[in-house]
Parts: sequence; structure tokens; C-alpha cells
Amino acid sequence: MGGLISAMEGFCVIGIVIAAGYAAARLQIGGAQAQYVFNRLSFFIASPCLMFAILAQENITHLFDSTIIVAFCSAVGVGLVFLVLNRLFFHLKAPDATIGVLNSLYLNSNNIGLPIATYILGNPALVAPILVMQQALFTPVGLTVLDVTTKGKFSVKQVLKQPLHQPLLIGTVLGIIVSVVSSKVGHFIVPNFLFDPIDMIGDSAVPMILMAFGMSLHGTKPMQNKSNLPAIWTVAALKNIVMPLIAFGIAFAMGFRGPTLYGCVVLAALPTGQNVYNYAARYNVGMTFARDGILISTMTSPIVIAIIAALLS
Repeated sequence: MGGLISAMEGFCVIGIVIAAGYAAARLQIGGAQAQYVFNRLSFFIASPCLMFAILAQENITHLFDSTIIVAFCSAVGVGLVFLVLNRLFFHLKAPDATIGVLNSLYLNSNNIGLPIATYILGNPALVAPILVMQQALFTPVGLTVLDVTTKGKFSVKQVLKQPLHQPLLIGTVLGIIVSVVSSKVGHFIVPNFLFDPIDMIGDSAVPMILMAFGMSLHGTKPMQNKSNLPAIWTVAALKNIVMPLIAFGIAFAMGFRGPTLYGCVVLAALPTGQNVYNYAARYNVGMTFARDGILISTMTSPIVIAIIAALLS
């Protein structure tokens, strides 16, 4: 019970930072461009530094744990389900449908996942495979699709060059490389005078993303776009209910039991990451869709995680 309470405290911390962003926008602190600036700084500078700092110090064996199969298959599963539902019912355009897919499968593995992995599961390294999977695979694929669909043209050359335009992927890959080399030589290869400023900048990524999300809530009423309501509730249900069920089925079939099975299901029940709103703002598509989906997912995720803890812990 103590671990569950600590995890709920983690949700409270996140809510307070989002509320601070809302208050800043309401009081016009930072001016009309503050949200835009926070999104850009986080996307291009702070988030890549954060990924590098986390992964560079992570034991490489933790990055490719077998539980990543469960996370990958359950995420891809709900993403495909949303695409099918969109084709049958919602008929969203390609950029908005891409945001819907990301809303369905993208886990808040950092600012919510880390405290939950620490306080409920007892091992913060459990989120490392998810961080790698999302930043090295789902994020570049999603941003490539957004890049292509918003520009209205397809170019193989442009797609192949796209990873070079993704700061998050670059930070992730460099972090993995440093982790591998450090494990080979037996010590951390980045000197402190270089690593410390990177780590310091990276620490600002999550607060900036959360505050930018809070700023987006000012002056708008969530859930006001009635045409998107079915899709918004669908992505929240896919993320918080269907994904944990798929994860349970796959993990059980793979022979996972006890804490490993419990961990797979809890991590699958994490809410949608605020990064999705950051990506939507970067391409100026589906911003209200992303915001409302994240909001509903974040509000309902603690309830789902509490139920999972009561049933499986």
C-alpha cells in the first residue's frame, strides 16, 4: 500500500507542475510566446540531453530486457486497433490519425514511469527498454509520418534523412553508444565537466514539457471539440485499458509470472506521455486532440494502476 501511495504522490507532483504552467499562462508570465518557446526548447535541446544523460549511465543489459517484447507488441497492437477504428468510424486525416496512434501507444515512461517503477515495482531500470523503444523506433517513425504528411509529398531521400532531423533519436543513440563503450572499458567515458551541463539541461526537459502542456489548457476548454470526442475517449480506453490487457496476455503466454508479469502490466497502464503534445505542437497538427487525449489518460491512469495493484501485486 505504501508503494501505491507513493506512486499517487508522483501523479500529484506532475499535476502541480501542469497547474504551474496554467497559472503562468493565466498571469501572462513569459508573454504570448512562452508555450511555443518551451515546446521548442524541450524538443530540440532539453529532451535530447535528458535521453543522453539517462541512457549513457544505464547498464546496457537493462536496455534489451526480454520484457521489451511485451511492451512492443502491446503498443503496436493498440496502434493498429486505432488505425482500424479510424478507418471505420473516425476518418481523421493522416496527421491527426498519427497523433491518435501516438496517443494510444506512447507511454509516459519518464516523469510518471520512473516514480511508478521505483515505488511500485522497486526497480527504476524497468523503464529503460521502453525509453529506448519509444525514442529509437516509435518517435522517429511517428515524426517521419508527420513530416511527410504535413508537407504533402513523399520522398524516399527525405524519409532516409529524417532520423538526422530528430534530436531525441540522436540523443538516444549517442547515449546507447556511450553506455556500450563505457561497459567495454570499465568506466564512464564522459568527463564530468562535459556530462554535468548535459545532465543539468536534461533535467529541465520534463518541467518544460509539463508546463507547456499546462499553458495549453489556458484560454481553451478541454473536450470542447465535439467531433473528436469519440476518438479522444477511444485513445484513452486503448491506452489505459486495452494495452494492459494485451500486455497481460502476451506476458502470461511468454511464461512471465509474479513481479515480472505485474511489472509488464503496470507499465502498460502508464498514461500517454506529454511528448505527444510536444510533437503535435511541433507540426501544428492535432494539438487539441493530443492535449485532450493526454488529459483523459492521465486522469484515469491512477485508477487503472490502483486496480492492477489490487489484483496482481
